[in-house]
Amino acid sequence: MKRLIIDCDPGNGIAGANTDDGLALALALAAKSLSVELITTVSGNTPSAIGAQVAKDLLQRLGLTIPVVQGALQALREDPTPWRARLDHIADDSLKGLWQGVRKPQVIAADGNDAAGVMGQLICDNPGEFTLVALGPLTNVAQALQRYPAMADAVAEIVIMGGVFALDDYIKDTNFGLDPEAAHQVLHSGATITLVPMDATTQTLLTHQDLTRLTARDHPLTQFVRETLRPWIDYAMRTRHLPGCWIHDALVVAWLLNQHVAEGVDYHVDIELRPGATRGKSWRYRTPLRLDIGVPPDSGALVHVMQNVNNTLLLALIEQAFNDLPSPR
Repeated sequence: MKRLIIDCDPGNGIAGANTDDGLALALALAAKSLSVELITTVSGNTPSAIGAQVAKDLLQRLGLTIPVVQGALQALREDPTPWRARLDHIADDSLKGLWQGVRKPQVIAADGNDAAGVMGQLICDNPGEFTLVALGPLTNVAQALQRYPAMADAVAEIVIMGGVFALDDYIKDTNFGLDPEAAHQVLHSGATITLVPMDATTQTLLTHQDLTRLTARDHPLTQFVRETLRPWIDYAMRTRHLPGCWIHDALVVAWLLNQHVAEGVDYHVDIELRPGATRGKSWRYRTPLRLDIGVPPDSGALVHVMQNVNNTLLLALIEQAFNDLPSPR
């Protein structure tokens, strides 16, 4: 049984907010080989308070009492204003209609607001026991590492969804771009890190037909997934011109279940912190460099980076976990 802390920014049930965090949470909660023991929320896809409501609402539906602790309200240094203007509003009001009839998360109080403290203490009190799954900006994780330096050695692994290296229509992604300093600190912390960038996650795809099949089992968890992902698939089809939607964060949890779902390669990875168009951009290289003029030998942190994805296996892992859910009480 792998013990997990999941740091996330879920938006299920919120018009215009991405739902892949919620799907990842659902998969982790359903999987028999994973034990979710703490959920923390960070401001990213949604503000941390909204993310906590989504997580608490899901747990209440399932009758679970896993602690949900709210975290950072904004990035370490990055101005949150333009990010929130983009992430919290849908420009075309007609798209809001896609969420008509979708149940919004209930307003339920979180179990605290010191995500970094609770995360760091739990990991340091149980060295080698916890895998930290980071699905949003890395603000909480960076703050935890600042306050608990021993956490880098105490955590079994940090698996991160973030970064983008070679997609033609992205310079930066939301998770690293919203808090570049946090990403830089975590990458260089010395912890064992696996990175799942958008180069890999955009190889995933979930269609309406897939969603119907994956959630055929009648259970509160599958109901949550089905009702909250339907409008997001429609939204992605209209705005991203895809035949379905990407399920970025679900790939992270699926990889913990079966590492055959994606291939990985070790790279030196870093992120641009200077002002300008490339601030927040992640970059990578392998050694030896063919041309290393001006590149310090310690540039970049050595991390394991996911590449080629088996989407068929990804969907099969989700379907199996959902089909194996015990009958609701």
